[in-house]
Amino acid sequence: MAGRKGGTTEQGRALWHRGHDDALRFALLLGMDQDYKRDIRAKKDVVDPSGDAHSVKSGGKKWQIFLYRRTRFTTDDGFLALNGIGQLLVHCIDAFPPRYEDYRGNEAAAKLRLQTPMQELKDRFQRKALLRAFLKKSLFNGGEVDYLTVLHDGIYRVYWCDDVVKAMADGFTVENSKARTQDQYDDQKVVFKHDGKNVAELEMRNDKPPHYGEVRFNMNKTPALALLEGAITEAKTLHPEITAHGHAIKTFWKW
Repeated sequence: MAGRKGGTTEQGRALWHRGHDDALRFALLLGMDQDYKRDIRAKKDVVDPSGDAHSVKSGGKKWQIFLYRRTRFTTDDGFLALNGIGQLLVHCIDAFPPRYEDYRGNEAAAKLRLQTPMQELKDRFQRKALLRAFLKKSLFNGGEVDYLTVLHDGIYRVYWCDDVVKAMADGFTVENSKARTQDQYDDQKVVFKHDGKNVAELEMRNDKPPHYGEVRFNMNKTPALALLEGAITEAKTLHPEITAHGHAIKTFWKW
C-alpha cells in the first residue's frame, strides 16, 4: 500500500535491488568477486582492490543520501559535532508527535513548529565551512568513503570525495521552501539550489509509518550531475565503462 507521499514498499525494494545490481556491476568491472565488501551504514557500496570505498549512485531521478530516525542524530558523533546541526535535526523530528495518529489530528501545529528549526538550519548552512562538513558527513560518512561513483548513460563516473564536497558547497545557494498553495506552509524544507534549480532537499517524512518522523536528504540526479560536470571538468577514460574525474584521475585504483 502506498502512503500519502512517496512510492510503495515494492517500488522501494525494486530501487534497492537496482542499486545493488549497479554496485555489483561496478565491482565486477574492477575484477572483484561476487561477494565484494559492502557496508550500507557507512555508505561503502563497493570497496575497490586498493581498499578505497565508493558510494555508487544510479537511479532515474533521485538519490536518497540518507533517511534517518531520531536515534541516529543523538548517537552519531559525526552529526553531534556539526556545530548544532545534529541537534537542529532532532528538533525537526521533535516538532512532530511520536504517534502518526496524533499528527493527523493536528497537522498544522506540527508544521508550524517545524518552521523554526528549518529556518535555523538554513541560516547555519550559509557558512560554507559548515555546509562542507554537513555534505561530507551526509555523502561520505565523514570521510569513511573515498569516492562518489555515478552510473550515467552506461558509464561509471568516479569523483573524489573532496572534489564533490567543494563543488557542491561552492555551487549551492541554500533556502527554505515556500508554500505554493493556500493549504501549504513555508519553511518545511531546506532546499539546496544551483543555477536556479533544486539540487537537494532536506525534509521531514510525514507520511505513514514505518518512515513517519524521519529526516530525509535527497538529491535530484540530473542537476546534481550537471553541477559536478561543470565544476570538475578534467576527465579521463580508464575503461570503456569507467571515467575518472578531477583528483580521481590520479588517486583511483588502476588495473
